[in-house]
Parts: sequence; C-alpha cells; structure tokens
Amino acid sequence: MTTAAPDRFTQLDAWIDAHFDDEVRFLQALVQVPTDTPPGHNAPHAERTAELLAGFGFDAEQHAVPEQEVRDYGLESITNLIVRRAYDAGGPVIALNAHGDVVPPGEGWTHDPYGGEIVDGKLYGRASAVSKCDFATFTFATRAIEALRAQGQVALKGGVELHFTYDEEFGGELGPGWLLQHGLTKPDYEIAAGFSYQIVTAHNGCLQMEVTVHGVMAHAAIPESGVDALQGAVAILNALYAENARYKATIRSQVPGISYPYINVGMIQGGTNTNVIPGKVVLKLDRRMIPEENSAEVEADIRRVILEATATRPGVSVDIRRMLMAHALQPLPGNQPLVDALSKHGAQVFGEEIPVSGTPLYTDVRLYCERGIPAVIYGAGPRTVRESNAKRADEHLVLEDLRRATKVVARTLLEILDAARS
Repeated sequence: MTTAAPDRFTQLDAWIDAHFDDEVRFLQALVQVPTDTPPGHNAPHAERTAELLAGFGFDAEQHAVPEQEVRDYGLESITNLIVRRAYDAGGPVIALNAHGDVVPPGEGWTHDPYGGEIVDGKLYGRASAVSKCDFATFTFATRAIEALRAQGQVALKGGVELHFTYDEEFGGELGPGWLLQHGLTKPDYEIAAGFSYQIVTAHNGCLQMEVTVHGVMAHAAIPESGVDALQGAVAILNALYAENARYKATIRSQVPGISYPYINVGMIQGGTNTNVIPGKVVLKLDRRMIPEENSAEVEADIRRVILEATATRPGVSVDIRRMLMAHALQPLPGNQPLVDALSKHGAQVFGEEIPVSGTPLYTDVRLYCERGIPAVIYGAGPRTVRESNAKRADEHLVLEDLRRATKVVARTLLEILDAARS
C-alpha cells in the first residue's frame, strides 16, 4: 500500500510550521525597535528590518525620503523598503505591503510595549497586531513558496515584492504614495496588512481639519473688553456634533462592515490662564467618509457648518486648514483573483468561512487602487480590532492567528503565481 504524496498546499503549511519559531523571533525583533509616530523617527527600524531580511537572503532596497520633505510633513525620518523576488517571466507581480510606523504606546500597559513578550500564546507589544505582524506574515509566506520552488515542487511565474513602509499613521503619502509616485514600483496586485479575520475590499475615507477660532484676549474681570474664542469654539462643536446625529439618522453605507459617517474632535487647545478670556482656541477634527460619499462635497459641507456656527458669535473669526484628505477605498473589479484565493484558503486553514467586507478604518492601500492596482487587505489579526487592543495599552497578537494567516497568504501567492503558468 502506498501513501499519496502531500499536495503543494500541505507542503507549504508544513514548511511554515517547521519555521514558525523563527517567524516569531523575527516579529519580536521588529517590535523591539520603537517606531512611535509622532515623532516619526523610523529610519532605524527600516535599517534593522533590512538587516534581518538579509539573513534570509532577501536584499531590501532602502529608499530614504529626503529629510526636508519628511520634516515639512511633521515627521523626522522615513526609509521605505522594497524587496523584489523575481520568478520566471510571464506572470503577475504581487506586492505585499505592511507599515512599521505606529501611534505612541500611551499609558496603562502591564507588558513592556517594546518587549515582544510572549504570555499564554500571545505576543505583546506596540505594533504587534497592527502591523509589524505582517512584516512577518508576508516575509515567511514568500520564503515558504520559494522553499517549494527550490525543491522543484512548484514552478512560479511573475514575482513578489515586499513593501515595508513608514507613513500609514500620517496618511501614506510618504510611504506607498512616495514609492508609487517616484515610479519605484508598479505591481499587478497588492495585498495590504490586515487587522482582523476579514478580507477587506473597501474602507472609509478620512478628512482631517484644523480649525483655529480667534477672539480677543481680555482680563476675566472685564469680560466685555474681550471676545471669548472658547464660546465660539463651543458653538462650532455643538454644530459639528449635531451633524453626527443627522448622519446617523439619514446616511447609511451599503458596504457590509461600514455604517455611517462620523465627526470626531480629537484635540482642543486654547487659552493662556484661568483669569484670561481665551483669545484663541484650536480644534482638530476627523471626519470619516463612507465609500458612497464625495470627498470634495463633504469638505465643503463641513466648512459651511463651521462658518455658519461662527457667524452666531459676534467678533469671532475662524481659519480652517485641511490636514489630510484620504479618499475611501473602492474595490477594483480586478481584485477577484485575490478575493477568491484568500477566501478559499482562509476557509480551509481556519475551518470557517472568512467574510469579505468593508471597514470603517482608512489605510494607505487606497493609494494602490487610486493608481489602478487591484488590492485587498488581509493578514494576521484577531476577529475584531478591539480584541487585539490595537492602538491601546497591551496590544497583542495571538500567535496561532499569525501562523494561520501566514499559511493563507502563502497558499494565495502559490495559487496565483503557479496558476499563471497555465
């Protein structure tokens, strides 16, 4: 009696299992180099990543964004990485993009945010779940398919590019946007770092604005001699929050996973002392836009609401500055091979259907789609973003999720690149 040889996907899974400890150590090393953004001094992490990749035989091109350009953007240093793995001619090039920049850890941690500590099958650390984990997912998925190729088990056409970038938190224009703008890459498909079990094909857009409310400073004992900028800011805040109620009641997205638009005022600064009428107050707001909305119309409407509210406070004036315009991700029809392969292999590896949905977050994957490159979001992550404490204290990744996501991505790469031969 003979035993059938394992199929190519089973062989991929076995290679990933055999090298999983190495993958975890790779992720730990990435977590242990801080990339807090702000301040955004992220070149050292790119250098460390390139060093680790070289240990696998992967040559990482280091593309440093000019210093002045970075500082004008409000950051300190950015070096983006591209690893190009070329196979036989005639197939598609698939880019795998993850970002290394991350919000600062904040307070409340019970584990070292830069320790990469493993407890009860979870790896703790800032960016362990979003998205240094997918530096590991994508690197080891690529290594897995190449191991089978080296053994003569599969033949591949096309190529893989690893894009490890450092500007997602500020919008991506100096990350993937910079690489694409300078003609350094133009893949046929793209898979971006994930943050949940879902295969994400659409996401919200984001408009961020700085609103400076001007009044006239005066002694609090003589309030009539001044103009209270804070009262003007309150009028604006009330008008913006009323918009939220209107959105919830009247505007709904048809994309699964996305509900309705929302305005968040995340920062308020102003005043000079408790006994001084505030002469200036600065508000910073974030307006999430559902895929069905027109971003130019949304911005015009927000400006209208602010100016109308300002007009109710005599003597108050306002300056409005756009900080960020990140357009929503609209799925391109050409993404179906990615969706089909990820769905099939996700179901096989996880033992359950993996949903295809949208997300209320925004990411820099939109920059690929804006240039006509079909893209999806998929990688290591929990069932929901909240489960991983992403962007909160004690962010962590369940290591079994990392293992399974690596298998799904490796199987997807193999299916598309090997299928290209026929």
